[in-house]
Amino acid sequence: MRAIGVAAGTLAIALAGLQAGCTPAPSTLDQIRARNQIRVVTLNTPTCFYFGAHGTEGFEYQLARQFAAELGVKLVMYPVATERAMQAELAAGRADIAAAQVTSNKEWRGVGEASTPYGHNPQLVVYGKNKVRPRGTMQLESAKLAVRAGSPQEQTLEKLKRTVAPTLQWVQTAPLNADPLADVDSGQADYALIDDREFSFAHHLYPNVLLGFTLPEERPVQWIVRRGAHDLLEATNRFIHNAAISGRLAKLALDQTGDARPFQYEESREFQAHLTERLPKYQPLFEAASATTGIDWRLLAAIGYQESKWNPLAASSDGAGGIMMLTSDTAEAMGIADRSNPAQSISAGARYFASVHDKIPERIPEPDRTWFAVAAYNVGFGHLEDARILAQTRGKNPDSWEEVRDQLPLLGEERWYSLVKRGYARGWEPVQFVDRVQRYLTLLEWQPGDGVAAVHPLPSPLIGDVPGA
Repeated sequence: MRAIGVAAGTLAIALAGLQAGCTPAPSTLDQIRARNQIRVVTLNTPTCFYFGAHGTEGFEYQLARQFAAELGVKLVMYPVATERAMQAELAAGRADIAAAQVTSNKEWRGVGEASTPYGHNPQLVVYGKNKVRPRGTMQLESAKLAVRAGSPQEQTLEKLKRTVAPTLQWVQTAPLNADPLADVDSGQADYALIDDREFSFAHHLYPNVLLGFTLPEERPVQWIVRRGAHDLLEATNRFIHNAAISGRLAKLALDQTGDARPFQYEESREFQAHLTERLPKYQPLFEAASATTGIDWRLLAAIGYQESKWNPLAASSDGAGGIMMLTSDTAEAMGIADRSNPAQSISAGARYFASVHDKIPERIPEPDRTWFAVAAYNVGFGHLEDARILAQTRGKNPDSWEEVRDQLPLLGEERWYSLVKRGYARGWEPVQFVDRVQRYLTLLEWQPGDGVAAVHPLPSPLIGDVPGA
């Protein structure tokens, strides 16, 4: 009887072990929720992910942030250098999703599964201003066509060659860290093929590169979910579907282009109208902020106008708001609770600008030091420093605003921003921002003492008693 009891006990233990072994492994979504984060790998490009003046920006970042919020977990998003490096991250299981405006191909299918397309990017053929405008695919067959090696555009050309243009040739004139548009701009290539989203940023850098025509077939863009994560793929597809039918995708695509920016550049006529209708309410607040910080109130007013047109309820797509267009982080750092309150916004904006001005090296004379501070208010101090470093490495004067302003747009070009610490920035924007602030400041200074807006020019210098000025 004892032997039977031992055998029964052994059988029970074996059955319990078998049952334990049949417990299903946690799903990918369970793993993501258990660690409370989803890991997304991307590229440091204007259409994907980059560090702006107000924090992380980019279409892929904004879309991934919405997805993480829907899952109820934190987003961990990090850039790598190339698509091949992204594929390695997925293959090793270090990333759950690759998100960088990619189109699925054999290499991507080897490491993951493609989501439903969340966009279709038109493919543009562009040309130099002094060249003959191309109007159809046949013209490409006899031209020097620039394309980035291994890019989705090269895949598009390969398909064209197989189907409608058998004699099509192209030259990989752009290395990995350069832009095919640079070859068109310099005359080294006749044409280049580029996504329309990329061109919305690039035309600021290459104003002499123009649109020739659009290819008839658009390129689908997708997320790639790591292999075996079927439940995550299903959740991704549901998210994309719901974002599309709700209109969130379309709005995000509009907000995250090189043309739809929060800063609007209006003509002097509108400025004069606002000078009469709006400034009288806020001039005492600008003057009070000037008394506290030592910054000329007219400069503060010019910055405030460029940011919001003196509208206390103004808001931008990246979360900034109020007359001085402060982010929530900046408002918190400056100790204010209500950015829509004009007094709080102007006071905090003035103190923040003064703190930025204090970071500019004291050896830089005025007014250059002020223009550097205005640029940093817009693009961030780190990106300004990157532009100054570029100026120095290119034999320019890093303490001259006129010479650094020419380097800032280079931060939008990969072969340059890949050389600096903080990467991509919309470098043309701080240049435009400073130009407009200078213009509005001049208009404020020109107002007569008994003018309609009661603007009283002060004899003080542009920067008053700020230490080191």
